[in-house]
Amino acid sequence: MTTAAGGQQQESSGGALSVVALGGGHGLATTLGAVRGYAGALTAVVSVADDGGSSGRLRRTTGIPAPGDLRRCLVALADPESLWARAMEHRFRSGDLEGHALGNLVIAGLAEVTGDFGAALDAAARLLGVTARVLPATAVPVSLKADAGGSEVLGQVNVMSSSVPISQVWIVPPDAPAPAGVVDAVTAADQVVLGPGSLFTSVLATCVVPDVHRALAGRAAGTVYVCNLRPQVPETAGFAPADHLHALLDHGVAVHTVVVDEGAFGAGRDPDPTAARADLDRLASASGIEVRVAPLAGPGRTAHDRVALRGLLASLAGGGATDWMDGGPIG
Repeated sequence: MTTAAGGQQQESSGGALSVVALGGGHGLATTLGAVRGYAGALTAVVSVADDGGSSGRLRRTTGIPAPGDLRRCLVALADPESLWARAMEHRFRSGDLEGHALGNLVIAGLAEVTGDFGAALDAAARLLGVTARVLPATAVPVSLKADAGGSEVLGQVNVMSSSVPISQVWIVPPDAPAPAGVVDAVTAADQVVLGPGSLFTSVLATCVVPDVHRALAGRAAGTVYVCNLRPQVPETAGFAPADHLHALLDHGVAVHTVVVDEGAFGAGRDPDPTAARADLDRLASASGIEVRVAPLAGPGRTAHDRVALRGLLASLAGGGATDWMDGGPIG
């Protein structure tokens, strides 16, 4: 993407779209599976605030940023038939390694050998045959802190399981820098996709990193938020799509389009789908944000359908997108 006079972002020359996807967990992996079908260049910027499970243990013992969501993204971009992709997701069932995913151990080992966490991720990507970039949102380990009903809650696991409504999240240390390449990728991308995923502990945990936040604020167009299919209990219990947008705006996260599955309305505190849709439309209109509603849920509404999501995101990306129907991988 280039910036014309007046700050308007224009499609990059050559027709190949550059796309950045931000977030963490299974939601970001879903987005990457959708976006890889039409992006010419793809970068994932991934939350590393996780302090539970295998990631939390490796953070405490090695001092590296949490590797779990990074591993999941690398696997999502790899050939699903690859032995290495399957092995990376293998979890040990007993002994000292019980609960660890092999991919987390590989990333931790590569970080010790290379002395550089970013170089370790690049090496893991080569091992999996992935050409997209997978970058941590911060270059150093961080913790997530939240305001829950006026009290501070520290740690992603504690924030995620808080039974008290969350109003704000931030990272500790508050000045943790993003790695080289993250700001340039977000600034230059033709499209930036946030979500779906855990609103406070994945999406906003990435967006509140100061360097990422400033890069998003400087974009004139092309930033898309993909809303979750349903509330996530207890993190977003009772949340309707309008509540998701409120949370983004309260954190100063600039988006230009909100994408919502047609069945997500009425799943929050207000059981009336028509009223829930009207709430979102009013808030979006007041903020100059476009709303796109479509059937996007997969079977059982447990996750977004990647083909349907790919089609909508490709249409929003504009004329530079390749034929998304072929589903050709980038990695």
